[in-house]
Amino acid sequence: MRSHDLFVEIRVPSDGLWNMEDTVSTGLDEERLEYLVGHRDPECSDVEMGVALAHLASDEFEEYGTAGKTSISDDQAELVMKALRAVTKRLGILAFDPPFRDFPTFRTYWGKNGGYGSWQARREMVDEHFGPLRRLLDEREAKPLRSTLAEPISPRPTVGWPGVDEEIFELRRHFESAVTEQDYSNVGNDAVAVVEALSRVVYVHAIHGTPGSPEPAINQTKDRLGRFIEFSLSGSENAALRKLARAAIEVAQETKHRRSGDRRSAGIAADSVILLANILRRIDPDQGAG
Repeated sequence: MRSHDLFVEIRVPSDGLWNMEDTVSTGLDEERLEYLVGHRDPECSDVEMGVALAHLASDEFEEYGTAGKTSISDDQAELVMKALRAVTKRLGILAFDPPFRDFPTFRTYWGKNGGYGSWQARREMVDEHFGPLRRLLDEREAKPLRSTLAEPISPRPTVGWPGVDEEIFELRRHFESAVTEQDYSNVGNDAVAVVEALSRVVYVHAIHGTPGSPEPAINQTKDRLGRFIEFSLSGSENAALRKLARAAIEVAQETKHRRSGDRRSAGIAADSVILLANILRRIDPDQGAG
């Protein structure tokens, strides 16, 4: 998500007289920004949106203060600031509170604070109020998604099963940006998706199933993964490993019936399924040890 993504094509239909073709221009997506004032964007996290808004706002205010030309109107500048304040508040960034809300109030501000007749002074004002926020948001966006959940000891960055890796990536991404109870419930949904992806990839009915019995459905994860564990970790010397793997399955299974609504519960569920994925990856005889 970048600042240019906040602009959309605006098509003006031909009048059929002087203008025979539609006119197409680019303008700020005001509808999207109005939505952001009270809601999170459904397509990206508040961190990603905050980066785009902060860069857009600082660039436009600097252009206004130095060149007097901007890509947005005074009213749109006010809307950008409203959306940016709403997003930063949701992220818990309360220090961002510039003493202006649009271009005219910025002009009043610089006139009272040594910016009159000095483009450099105005640039410094913009950096003073937007620079720390931009750097903070850039750091948050760049922070690896892997940093807040369990990490495998293996040097491999993935488990090696594309479907499972894709679900784990989404799990990490959603947990990183989760704020509300609904966000954490969705992390629980992601945890279930990881377990079902594991159920799909490791269980082979001809090998792990009971002879003469029908194949369990993909969402019967406890049965399918349990049979895989029994087959792959047989023998008394593997009793402790079977117990560990089954415990991870149990925690993951509970997630299917109790959608986690807080950060601790969601984090435990997420860590458990990541642990389970890496355990199963290591013991799968067809994939090799990690």
